[in-house]
Amino acid sequence: MAASDTAENDNPAQEPARVRGSGTQSVYTILRREILAMTLPPGSPLDEVRLSDRFGMSRTPIREALLRLSGEGLVTTLPNRNTIVATIDFASLPTYFDALTLMYRVTTRGAAMHGAPGAMGEIRRRQKEFTSAVEARDAFAMIEANREFHVAIADLAGNPYYTTFFARLLDEGRRILRLYYRTFDDRLPRQYVDEHEEMIAAIESRNVQLADQLAIRHAAQIVRQIQDYVARDLGNPIDLSAQ
Repeated sequence: MAASDTAENDNPAQEPARVRGSGTQSVYTILRREILAMTLPPGSPLDEVRLSDRFGMSRTPIREALLRLSGEGLVTTLPNRNTIVATIDFASLPTYFDALTLMYRVTTRGAAMHGAPGAMGEIRRRQKEFTSAVEARDAFAMIEANREFHVAIADLAGNPYYTTFFARLLDEGRRILRLYYRTFDDRLPRQYVDEHEEMIAAIESRNVQLADQLAIRHAAQIVRQIQDYVARDLGNPIDLSAQ
């Protein structure tokens, strides 16, 4: 990556010190954040030599970080062995939405079967983080906190297979959410916060039927809004490099 790309980081002056201390994990964390935040748009080249120069380390930890990102579906190795940021497959969205909706329902219902005031600490903590991110209009923090909120619900439901699968789905959808948030200047409607609160109340009261209904409604409005974005703006895509 060119030297000018380094300037895209939040605090480029401190970045080399951070990565030298923790190797592969730091490279992975920084690149993952940049990919999910769309600082590195889909299709961006990820040249090991340039990344090695950027992070001030050998190519081995760079390669290991890229392998981890590949395992998450965030980077792709082409037949010519070049590595790029994975493209977003808009054609697969219908099947993605089906799986996402199912997991909202399964995990929220399961949590309501186990919910109790003493079991809600992690969920409430994540909701507080989400609310603060919405108020700050911090899109990356919103997406991160939303993911952790729903993973906490899945954890309470008690099936680790569901938790793993749902976390993967939420990760795959982060870049779609980032594009969507940008279309309204990162002003996330308060509706999202209120819906989370309703889900918390249903889980805590162990109202399984209501929890299921709320999960269906929550998933449906997210799917509808993303579909509206795709239908409206995909033919005239926004600048992915805009911050």
